[in-house]
Parts: sequence; structure tokens; C-alpha cells
Amino acid sequence: MRDTPGKPTPVTGATLDERIKNAKIQLDAQFREIVKWHFSPETGTPFWLDKAKTFNFDPLKDVQTFDDIKKFPIFEDDWLRGGPVRRWVPKAYADRGVYVFETGGTTGLPKSRIVIDDFKIDYEMMSDTLPEKFFPKGSNWLMLGPSGPRRLRLAIEHLAQYRGGICFCVDLDPRYVVKCIKERKIAEANSYKEHCIDQALTVLAGGHEIKCMFTTPKLLAALDEALRAGKLEDKFRALGKSVPAGGLRSIKSAGLTGIFSGGTEFTPQFTREAYEEMLDNGEVYMTPTYGNTLMGLACSKPIGPDDGFKISYYAPQPRAVIQVVNPKNYDEIVPYGSTGRVLLTTLTKEFFVPGSPSGMKASARSRSRSTPGMA
Repeated sequence: MRDTPGKPTPVTGATLDERIKNAKIQLDAQFREIVKWHFSPETGTPFWLDKAKTFNFDPLKDVQTFDDIKKFPIFEDDWLRGGPVRRWVPKAYADRGVYVFETGGTTGLPKSRIVIDDFKIDYEMMSDTLPEKFFPKGSNWLMLGPSGPRRLRLAIEHLAQYRGGICFCVDLDPRYVVKCIKERKIAEANSYKEHCIDQALTVLAGGHEIKCMFTTPKLLAALDEALRAGKLEDKFRALGKSVPAGGLRSIKSAGLTGIFSGGTEFTPQFTREAYEEMLDNGEVYMTPTYGNTLMGLACSKPIGPDDGFKISYYAPQPRAVIQVVNPKNYDEIVPYGSTGRVLLTTLTKEFFVPGSPSGMKASARSRSRSTPGMA
């Protein structure tokens, strides 16, 4: 499949320092272009054109480098709750088909983000980081994650198609799970989880030659538990199929070779357990990611025992930026090795977010040659 228009050119340079310098130049240029796009009367976004009337600066004249993002107000999530949602559609895209992706929504109004092609570009960039050995081109995928009004289902389907495969999905409503937990209906929540895992087992038993999968850490552990208990073998027998020699009691034996996983549950402890016990000491490859409906997708460097299973996320610059800041002063970037609050910025023609405080804490780390997009 061809690249979606808008995919940025990879940063080049003979040395790491040169690449970092060029990445900054690219980011500054992207920032100027996106600000001009969203604040120009011809192409701009109605929300930002209206909001600009309250600024004490002119976005079209007073923005030169990414550091000028400090001139903008901190983005408020509540701006995305409720409508009309078309106030977020740039005038230049008035005649384009628009998706709405939601986040939250378990209490009150969810946050809604308009999307046209951004999710495609994000996942095509992510695709470039996947090792061919474990995510073979043309392989079919299983999407064992949230469905409904979230970007993940469409995004994983596009990722599979972009790589020449077909995606099979389960039907999973995380809002229902959250509701059960809040109401302390733990047995009901566990029953629903088993229902979702049973859907995945049915797909795996269907003979679709699935090698790649997206899932969350909790569902990965639940799938591993179900396989160890012989539930895929039971599914084979129920369908009148013979269980292959060697059995089907592990993720590897089920035919999976690469797992793309995302979720806030990722810790070095879980990653080690998954790597050693669920994934046959890395024989099945897993790449953690941090996905955010507002920002997009942050890939990680390869995980493993060499660095204690630490997880380092890197934003898809120049389309998005992750900063680790002082929680008491968002203009202050914490030094490498220090912990702070995550500040997310989105810089695409579809969506402009000038600094949105995330609920996550993180440690700032310098880039290395193993950084996705920098190697």
C-alpha cells in the first residue's frame, strides 16, 4: 500500500548530533507551517481562529521556532467535550470525510477528536519501526483491544493493510469494563474479559494464519493464561479440528510471532514477566507503545534484558512532541534523568494541540542510536 500523503521525511545526518540538529530544524519548520495553517483565515480551524482573538500575540507573525509554543495557553481537555465538533475541522478540509475518535466517556461527556488521515500516517510511521523477522509483510493480524469510537480498531486495521495483511477484530467495550469495576461488579468484569478472550481464541482457531497481534498488557496476560489452560486446544476440538503435535498452550505455539502492545500498565516488571514467561524469552517479539488519542502514537526502543527491560517512548516528531516538564511550571523542561509530568503537543494540519498536560509521569531520557526514527 502506498504511503498516505503527509508522512514526514525521515531525519538524516552523518552523526547523532547532526541528526538531532536536523530534527530541531524540521520541528521548527513544522511548527511554523502548522500554526500558519490553523490560524490563517483561508485554511484555519474555527476554534483556533476564535481563540486567537483572546491572545496577546499574533500567531501569524510572532511564531518562529518551537520554543514559541510557550506563547500559547496550555490546552484544556474540556475544550474537546461537547460540540459542535465541526469547529475543530480546518476550513481547508470542509469537504473531506471526517472521523470522530473519543477518549474517556465513562462519566460525563467524552473528549472528541476529529481525524481524516492522521491515524493512517501515525501507524505508517510506526510500521517503519517493526522488524520484518517478527512482523512479516503480508501477515494477517488480530486486534485484541478496544473497539467502538476509538482510533485503535481502524488504526490497527490500516496498519495490517499497509503491511499487506488483513486484520481480524474482537468486539470489546472498555467503558463497560470500567463501569463494572466502579460498581464493584468484579465477577461481571472478569466474565466480560473471558468473553473477549474467547472471541480471540475463535479467531486463532479459524485457520487465518495470524502472525501479528495488537493487545493490551492485561489482555496479553489473560490470553496467555487461557492458552496455558488449553482453551485454544478445546476450541480446536469443538470445531472438529485436530490439535497440532506439540500442542497450542503458548503464544508462540498459537502461531504469533510479533506483538504490538499499548497501555499504561507497562512497567519493567510486567515487561520482564511477559518477555520471559509469555513470549518464550523474546522468541515472540513485543514492542510497547504509548498511544494517545490527542497526540498519536509514541514508539519505544527495543526492549530486553540488556537494560533491565526499561521502556523509552519517543514521539513521532515533527508531527507530535513529548516533553517532560516541572508539574508546577510547564515552561520548565526537566533535565535528563529527572522525573516530571508529560506534556503532549500535536502538530498536524488536521489537529493542533499546543501543550496538553497528561496524567502520566515520566523520566526524561536522551535519544540514542536505537531511538525509533533516529537509528
